[in-house]
Amino acid sequence: GGWFGHARFGGDWPVAAGPDAAFVERAVYAHAVYVPEVRHPVEVAAAESQHLFGWLSKRMGHTIRAPGLEALGFELLGGRLLPGEEGRPAAQFMYQNADGRRLTLYVNRCDARGETSFRFHREDGLNAFYWLDGELGYALVGDVNREELSAAAHQVYRQLAL
Repeated sequence: GGWFGHARFGGDWPVAAGPDAAFVERAVYAHAVYVPEVRHPVEVAAAESQHLFGWLSKRMGHTIRAPGLEALGFELLGGRLLPGEEGRPAAQFMYQNADGRRLTLYVNRCDARGETSFRFHREDGLNAFYWLDGELGYALVGDVNREELSAAAHQVYRQLAL
């Protein structure tokens, strides 16, 4: 009962050591590096989304697209290519709301295939929900509260599952 209560009402969840920890840490660090950027927050702007999705898909060897979060008040700014697990490419999409708050979605190919439930991670004032779906791992990161980030993560998951 205590574990489930902690999961529902508790604070930070420790992340187990291993591949999950490295994956979510890369996503949090990438978020922290690029979110403060004013002039160059993304490599390719959302206005060039067809190019962005095609380029990232080709580099990652898997169809990559950015889900829409407009219903939650976040618009896609664009994305970039990043180094991922074991030197493989990863993608980062950045979203921004009217208040200037930003979320990033980090996408990486993973060796382990399958599905995992959402996991929560908090580090340096940033919240992250991450999960594995098929060959790809996803981490949604932001300095928004846990409930808002959870709603966004579920929206992302639903759209990518189509």
